[in-house]
Amino acid sequence: MSLNIIDLIKGQLGPALVTQAASHLGESESGIAKAISGLLPAVIGGLANNSNNTNVLDSISNPSSQGILGNLLGLASNNNTSVVSGLLTSIFGDKVGGLVNSIATYAGISNNSSASLLNLVTGATVGSIGKYASDNNLDKSGISNLLSEQKGILSTLLPAGLSLASLNLGNMFGGDTTQKVNVTTPETPKPRVEVTRGTNQSEVFNDRNNNNNEGGGSIWKWLLPLLLAVVAAFFLWKQCEKKETTTNIVDNDTTIVDRDTVATNTTTTTPVTRVDENIDLNGVALKGYKGGMEDRMIAFLKSDGYKNAADDEALKTTWYDFDHVNFKMGSSKELEANSQGQLDNLLAILKAFPDAKVKIGGYTDKVGDEANNVKLSKERAEFIKNWLSSKGVGAQVLGADGYGSEFATVATSASDEERAVDRKMSVRFAK
Repeated sequence: MSLNIIDLIKGQLGPALVTQAASHLGESESGIAKAISGLLPAVIGGLANNSNNTNVLDSISNPSSQGILGNLLGLASNNNTSVVSGLLTSIFGDKVGGLVNSIATYAGISNNSSASLLNLVTGATVGSIGKYASDNNLDKSGISNLLSEQKGILSTLLPAGLSLASLNLGNMFGGDTTQKVNVTTPETPKPRVEVTRGTNQSEVFNDRNNNNNEGGGSIWKWLLPLLLAVVAAFFLWKQCEKKETTTNIVDNDTTIVDRDTVATNTTTTTPVTRVDENIDLNGVALKGYKGGMEDRMIAFLKSDGYKNAADDEALKTTWYDFDHVNFKMGSSKELEANSQGQLDNLLAILKAFPDAKVKIGGYTDKVGDEANNVKLSKERAEFIKNWLSSKGVGAQVLGADGYGSEFATVATSASDEERAVDRKMSVRFAK
């Protein structure tokens, strides 16, 4: 397999989106993450099974598909979902309701939340594939080949406790409908690889006898290890999302975040250097990374998503977290090293799209006096607003607000590393 589509999508479905979706839908973060882990392989499998479907290929190749990435939470609100709902009908037909019910039961969330997340995951998947196709000049035939390469791995990507049968998809994608767990034959034991997920929990995938092995050598000799590597990478990535906060990095979709509130007296940690890529801004290369703040903002603007937004109400739910902007401990005027580059990138984006307007937001965790937290977060947001104004784009910055811990989701009893997701600086488009 030349490319695992999950690698294209995981930047869109990182911890920040999970946190925002949980708050938006009124569900626990663990429930949202669990639902996404079940929906993602089902959607990929559905697309793979429809790799020659004209409606699917048209939707992915349409330039507007990339604009979906700029408003994923809008999909969770069931706004502007005509493209997504049409795709779901093409992929799952009358089985959409059964899939929604099964995921709701599995993740412990409501059916409405499950349906909203199905829209969100489908949008993230189609948008990510569409962007990859555009960046790599893939035509519909190329997209079809890319989707076809994903066939056959659905059941191995489903998390523990789920199978095609339990999702009410039956034999829809072909192959065995049960999870491939701990399968061996007494006569000829097969090699197995254990994929560990959390403490004292593992899932064992084993090679099966293949009827086509007669005659010397099977593709499974090289294909199975590759599939196992993909599965291992996926589940390790899910575990590492939380662990990476100890180095001030939240995976892909979010940020190198603020490590302090007014009341925090711990020492700051040194951000880990991330190797950035070139993000194209109308022919100018910005240093960022795929799926990061700059990449998503530019994709949204180029898709005319901002131009077509009716008013501020349509934009206010989608925030773009800074990946590298970090203030010094307790300060609202001094940035940590390596923070300036992303402010320069935001400035470049605003200059490249002079009609676009934004608002800045600052956030803290729940620790400390709330009045002081609100004050600190607002001062930090105003610092960024004032800096942008000094560079000539003040008319494009409509506001700077501090929310303190209003949107924080992690309890004060949690560790400093766990609370890090609540401490951040963000920007959103406004009208």
